[in-house]
Amino acid sequence: MAAPAGGWTTGTIIEIEHPTDRLVRLRLHVDDRVDHLPGQHYVVRLRAPDGYTAQRSYSVASDPDDPLLELMVECLPGGEVSGFLHDVAEVGDVLELRGPIGGWFVWEGDVPAVCIGGGSGVVPLVAMARYARRLGLQDKLRIVVVARTWDELPYAAELQRYGAFIALTRENLDGRVAAPPYPDELAPYVAGAERAYVCGSVGFASFATRLLEDTGLDTDAIRVEQFGETG
Repeated sequence: MAAPAGGWTTGTIIEIEHPTDRLVRLRLHVDDRVDHLPGQHYVVRLRAPDGYTAQRSYSVASDPDDPLLELMVECLPGGEVSGFLHDVAEVGDVLELRGPIGGWFVWEGDVPAVCIGGGSGVVPLVAMARYARRLGLQDKLRIVVVARTWDELPYAAELQRYGAFIALTRENLDGRVAAPPYPDELAPYVAGAERAYVCGSVGFASFATRLLEDTGLDTDAIRVEQFGETG
């Protein structure tokens, strides 16, 4: 079955929060909203008075059952769209949106899966986790996340409550010495998985893919979504 897809519409910011100095969490009411699948994304387009536009894609963090659309945006150096959303946007602002988009990086609870996210790459995995929790499918979705520090990890406490394995690379956590995840740490999360989802920067995606292959997962079972500062 084809993944849902929506055209251009508008969304009104209902809630806005800055969990860290680089992150902004937006919750929007979307006009004529098309229900998304966990793992899909939206394009946010900004339009200047002179007609100049800039747009950027952002993964959805909310469960499909959530009445609002939730985005968690990392403010990148020189980022036109992320900088505006982080520094300028306010409750009540109306944004141009297009989505949901994407049919490759989605999880519908149909197969046992393992997810590995790095930094803000955990956002679509949060949508998957919320979906799994609501439907009682936690046994079919295992999550591994990597970040430099606890404070820099979006949704850190929620991911920990879900049972995600959290590897911090710049500080110790619960007795675990700071380091990327090792193959033997990943193995229990990969066991029984028929599909893997990897989301993060280009470098992280390459690292995580090799890690999954080292645990014996078939390359064809790995779905990757990667991003960079230039989109």
